[in-house]
Amino acid sequence: MKRTTYVARAGVIAAVYAVFTLVMVQNPLGYGPVQFRLSEAVTVIAALTPAAIPGLLIGSVVANSFMVAQFGALALLDVVFGSLATALGAIWTWRLRKRPAIALLGPVITNALIVPAYLPIILAATGFYNVNVLGVNVASSWPTMYAFGVLSVAVGQAIVIYALGLPLLLLLKRLKVGDGFDRRV
Repeated sequence: MKRTTYVARAGVIAAVYAVFTLVMVQNPLGYGPVQFRLSEAVTVIAALTPAAIPGLLIGSVVANSFMVAQFGALALLDVVFGSLATALGAIWTWRLRKRPAIALLGPVITNALIVPAYLPIILAATGFYNVNVLGVNVASSWPTMYAFGVLSVAVGQAIVIYALGLPLLLLLKRLKVGDGFDRRV
């Protein structure tokens, strides 16, 4: 694939991911301990083209950078580590693209393991740290909050990626969009 084509595809993917993520800023389920980011459905494009790896990374950096205005310097944790999780998930998806059900686990697992590591810090600073689950305050310790975060982020990611992303991937493949992406890869 020509370099200009690769860069153009990455740019379009970055723009789509960033726009969908920023739309979720208006939705309380887009950020916080339980996240349903519709933009995560776009991560399935990594199963079709390696250009999705830098595209999703750049889209994540751009979208998460907007959170600095709302949450201050602590949001830089999301810019760096949230974007890292997105990039690692995209790499996983591309490498395992021949097995879509397993490939799509990449963004679920990487986000579930990385995001909850720093999310309690941001939530504590914004006063959203006290989270009661079945009458128990899970914010009593970082390990408890991390475990809660792993579960809640994984569930949110899995729902979006498998309920929205997988049908999107199947549709794109059916329309032979994937065939037009990277013939030489």
